[in-house]
Amino acid sequence: MQRTFLSAKLHRVTTTAVELDYEGSCEIDGVLLDAADIGAFEQIQIYNINNGNRFTTYTIRGKDNSGVISVNGAAAHKVNVGDVLIIAAYGMYTEKELESYAPRLCYVNDQNVLTKISANISL
Repeated sequence: MQRTFLSAKLHRVTTTAVELDYEGSCEIDGVLLDAADIGAFEQIQIYNINNGNRFTTYTIRGKDNSGVISVNGAAAHKVNVGDVLIIAAYGMYTEKELESYAPRLCYVNDQNVLTKISANISL
């Protein structure tokens, strides 16, 4: 049996751009993608803290150290520049894989610069 668990989270990133007339997806600073071990074109869930919108899209790798978080295409209707988001990726794990499972929880400052990586929720 496989079970679905959080594999990675970018916690409280700030939206830097919204591009409606775009093919789609979410452009994310490459350093943040690497820190979270989220790949280009990987499916993600986005949770908008400002308005409660939740939606699914995929990633595009942005320029390293750019701080970019750009929500594009139809999803751009769900986000405004300056909105604070949680970006989550999930994985399917076997019972054996869960024995060594640990999520990658990535925290940023208000400029989307990585400040901490943890496997535990910070309270």
